[in-house]
Amino acid sequence: MNFLYFDPGLGAMIVQAVVAAAAGILLFSKNAWYKVKAFFGLLKEEDDTYDSIDIEDNDAETDDTDEHKK
Repeated sequence: MNFLYFDPGLGAMIVQAVVAAAAGILLFSKNAWYKVKAFFGLLKEEDDTYDSIDIEDNDAETDDTDEHKK
């Protein structure tokens, strides 16, 4: 009977392959599920909280021109 020899390097490689496969399956399924939900229109619209930080260009330009006119 032939016995296989597993050294620590091979064991670490097997563990790494299992973890990488699990992460790949998780990310692929998450992306695929998102596309399915988007296709059927089941996505919820999330509010973008960062829009309120933007400064409108028109307001900044009118303030500058009003100061120069004085």
